Amino acid sequence: MQNTLASVDQASETTGDIPHEHSLDMHTSCAVSAGTCYIVATPIGNLADMTRRAIEILSAVDCIAAEDTRHARKLLTLLGLQRPLLSLHEHNELARSEQLCQRLQQGQSIALITDAGTPLISDPGYRLVSALRQAQLPVVPIPGACAAIAALSVSGLPTDRFYFEGFLPSKALARQQRLQVLSACTTTLVFYESIHRIVASLAQMAAIFGDNRPALLCRELTKRYETYYGDTLGKVLHQLQQTTAVLKGELVLIVGGAPDLIIGDELTEQEQHLLQLLKPHLSKKLCAQVAQRYFGGARQRYYDALLAND
Repeated sequence: MQNTLASVDQASETTGDIPHEHSLDMHTSCAVSAGTCYIVATPIGNLADMTRRAIEILSAVDCIAAEDTRHARKLLTLLGLQRPLLSLHEHNELARSEQLCQRLQQGQSIALITDAGTPLISDPGYRLVSALRQAQLPVVPIPGACAAIAALSVSGLPTDRFYFEGFLPSKALARQQRLQVLSACTTTLVFYESIHRIVASLAQMAAIFGDNRPALLCRELTKRYETYYGDTLGKVLHQLQQTTAVLKGELVLIVGGAPDLIIGDELTEQEQHLLQLLKPHLSKKLCAQVAQRYFGGARQRYYDALLAND
């Protein structure tokens, strides 16, 4: 390890590059290009997570589009920067995108930031980036913090495949319907939720997914009072109901996917998928009847497959 670290230090001193076993083209250029929009990630709670490249890009662009200019101004002040700011949020994104396209076509450089984390991830920016792509204007990511990825990385749940749901509907009935659709998803689920709805959402998840479904709730990520609750939906709900801490900001909830059905080789992938969708909502008998009506064959095949999963 000492030799590896020494070689890294030596290479950094001479070239500024970081050696990489796959010989990637690692470089340290932070130059801003005219007519380019930069999608810049900002910290989700710890200012030390702001990358040097992000700071240099923000200091050099002609203007910065921000979800909340007041919040952006505070961040720039902490970084010792002063740049022109424009608001870009869900209510003005369409009109603002046209204006920013015109600025880029005139040769200006622009950065897009959100209140915290990576823009477009449950935040405004999609319409802008889509418009820029259609206009064949360059868009460059400046990677950094993302609450969903940070929470996923410490969840202990499978990360080879995951489904990012973001915020669930605010209304109870719509939220229930959406959770019923997600109940058969076998990949790890990633949710954002507000402090005002988290208990209600967890109660519905426990009822629909089962209170023993693996889960980890993250609050105050990267901040002083960073806290984790787990390790099942039932336990997370109980811990929140018992806590005396004042919850602040937005929360990240990671939930394990539905278990795969254990089925015989005689069932096709389509048959298995249908059973996965039906199982949370119907009895085994009805699931088998629906599968038989849809695919044909013996009803007992489907019933036996469902029994094997218990």
